[in-house]
Amino acid sequence: MQPVLMLCPGLMSDAAVWAPQVQALSAKFDCVVVDYGLRHSLADMARHVLATAPADHFALAGHSMGGRVALEVMRIAPERVSHLALLDTGIQPLAVGTPGATEKAGRLGLVAVACDHGMRAMGQQWLPNMVHPDVRGSALFDTILDMLVRSSPEQFAAQTQALLSRPDAAPVLPIITCPTLVLTGEQDLWSPPEQHAAMAQKMSAAVLSLIPHCGHMSTLEQPDAVTRAMLAWLQR
Repeated sequence: MQPVLMLCPGLMSDAAVWAPQVQALSAKFDCVVVDYGLRHSLADMARHVLATAPADHFALAGHSMGGRVALEVMRIAPERVSHLALLDTGIQPLAVGTPGATEKAGRLGLVAVACDHGMRAMGQQWLPNMVHPDVRGSALFDTILDMLVRSSPEQFAAQTQALLSRPDAAPVLPIITCPTLVLTGEQDLWSPPEQHAAMAQKMSAAVLSLIPHCGHMSTLEQPDAVTRAMLAWLQR
C-alpha cells in the first residue's frame, strides 16, 4: 500500500490546484485532495482532514488557506503527520484595529460581489493580484479563473468566515518536528517570502523554498519547481 499524501487546497480552490503535483506524485503516493464542503471554520476543516486521512501516519500539504488548515491539523494531532508542507500561507490571526477592519471589509465586499454578480465577476477582481504579472491575460489565468467559478458563493462565504475567524497559528510552529517544507513564490504579494522565512525559523526541521517568477498560485504557476521541492521534501 502506498503512503498517503493529503492535499489541502486554498480559498475557492478544488483538486485542479494540485493537479500537476498529483500527476507527478501518484506513482509513489496515494494523493487525496480535501473537499471542505460548506465548513466555515479552519478547525472544522482540520477535523475533516483527520477523519478522511488514514488512522496512522500520512504526509500533509496545504496551499494558502489550506496551509492554515494543515497547521490546525498539527495543533490537534501532530503525531499523525509524517511530513508537512506549507505553501503560500500564513500564521497571523485577523489584525486588531484598522488593519483588521480593512481586511474584513475587503473580504466581505468580495463575497457581496460573488452573491450579486457571480463568481466570475468576483474572480476577475480578486485573481490579478494573486498571480505573477506575466500570468495575467494568459491561458493559465483563465484556467485558474475557471476553477474559482466552480466554487459557489455559499462556499466562498463559508471559507471567508473561516479566514476571518482564523486563530493565531504561531504557537503551533515550535511543536512541529517532522520534515517540513515552507514554500512560496518570490512575487507572492499576499504571502511574501519574508513571512515564510520567519515561519521556517520557528520549526526545527523546516526547509525554505522560494520559487522564482511566481505569485501566490505556485502549484499552477510553476508546477515543475513546486513538484521538485515536494519530491525532495517527501524523501527526507
